[in-house]
Amino acid sequence: MNLISIEKQVIELTGEVANFINEERKHFDRANIEQKDTFTNLVSYVDKESERKLVDGLEKILPGSGFLGEEGTNKKGTNEFQWIIDPLDGTTNFLHGVPIFAISIGLRRGDKTVLGVVHEVSHHECFYAIEGGKAFCNGNEIKVSPVVQLSESLLATGFPYFYSVKKDQYLDIVKAFLEKSHGIRRLGSAAIDLAYVACGRLEGFFEFDLKPWDVAGGTFILQQAGGKVTDFSGGNNYLFGGELCAAGNIHAAMLALIQEKWFA
Repeated sequence: MNLISIEKQVIELTGEVANFINEERKHFDRANIEQKDTFTNLVSYVDKESERKLVDGLEKILPGSGFLGEEGTNKKGTNEFQWIIDPLDGTTNFLHGVPIFAISIGLRRGDKTVLGVVHEVSHHECFYAIEGGKAFCNGNEIKVSPVVQLSESLLATGFPYFYSVKKDQYLDIVKAFLEKSHGIRRLGSAAIDLAYVACGRLEGFFEFDLKPWDVAGGTFILQQAGGKVTDFSGGNNYLFGGELCAAGNIHAAMLALIQEKWFA
């Protein structure tokens, strides 16, 4: 298996699907919005058709692989590989005309991620990395921010669709970071948040109640760019565990503050 060749083909595929998304948003009718389970968890035919296009293309790139997709594609493969895909991360932004949304793809070999691609659709910024390699955006190498002080950092977070019994602790974390950093941004796409940490535009990102397809591509790219990703306990269950702390040099400081409030 040639990861370099696969990466190139996946980048081309996400570019094609991004063009489809951009064309559809020019004349999107909000009457086509559907609710998945709550009035805040939304989907449209654009999400579904984008996933279909991605699955069709990825099956040709790596035949026999399994799939885990946000819009229902859940297929066991005949080999050791699995694609984890979000065809439109930031659906609510897309539906409201806010130009912050992305295609996110991660490729797993067994229990290890070996490829990540996040294609930010509106500006056609494609972030990508493969196992053993560096991280890139549109051909240029990217690295995490050199900032080492939490007080000099700009952070990002998100808010879950379902507000659990931990919502007060989470808001305490947000308030603490607001007091100790340059601020917090809520972009509405975890994939873009992670890509922006990977390229140094943000110093850190944290969130809970995340899904694997939200973060499979972005976490790998960030790690290849020199960053660190953990769950709130400091462990490695960030892909399927639903909680994530991702950063460059300020990861330890971020995690300490999160743990102080989260486990109080």
